[in-house]
Amino acid sequence: MNVTFEELRRVKHALPSGSIGQLATEFNMEEEAVRNYFGGGHYKNGQLTEFHLESGYGGGVVHLEDTTIFNRAMEMIEQHKVSLQ
Repeated sequence: MNVTFEELRRVKHALPSGSIGQLATEFNMEEEAVRNYFGGGHYKNGQLTEFHLESGYGGGVVHLEDTTIFNRAMEMIEQHKVSLQ
C-alpha cells in the first residue's frame, strides 16, 4: 500500500488516546515500534519499520509492506468516531 508520509502521520494523530499501547499489545510489539510504523524516528535495539520512504510531495510516498497495523488503526479511528455520536 502506498500513502504519503503526511497522511500516515495524520492517521497516528487521529488515533484515540491509548491506541498506541493497545496496538502494541494486540500485535505483541513495543510501543516505540508502533510509533516508528507511523513515521517515528526512534530506532534502537534493531526495531524495524514496515515501510519504505521515497522523497516527494506530502513528505514523500511511504510503501507499507504490511498494512495490518494501518488497517487496525483505521478501525480504531472509526470506532472512536461512532462512540462520539
